[in-house]
Amino acid sequence: MYLIKKIAAVLSVGFLTILNANSVENTDLIKKGEVIYKTNTKGNCIACHDANGKTLDGPGTLGPKLQFLALWPEEALYSKIFDPTNPGDPITAMPAFGRNGWLSDDEIKAVVTYLKTIN
Repeated sequence: MYLIKKIAAVLSVGFLTILNANSVENTDLIKKGEVIYKTNTKGNCIACHDANGKTLDGPGTLGPKLQFLALWPEEALYSKIFDPTNPGDPITAMPAFGRNGWLSDDEIKAVVTYLKTIN
């Protein structure tokens, strides 16, 4: 019984360490994604989309308000950023950030990680 408790304790500490490492990595990705979202020389998503309860006055109202994205599958968000015409929406003003090479794979993943924080 003592051995089982000891193994359980070691596994718990190991699991928490892994979760904490993923949390730190996720936090870094969220920050990187938010910077890309707001930077006018990168994603500049904020030029068309308001998000996270922030109401924008001006160009941020051109695109749909981003909400409940935490519920979207990551693949769908990635695809929409990479090439918004791919998912069957041929009429869109949103540029294809990935297909046009404006954002790298890692940058799109960072933006997706940030977008997943939007409720």
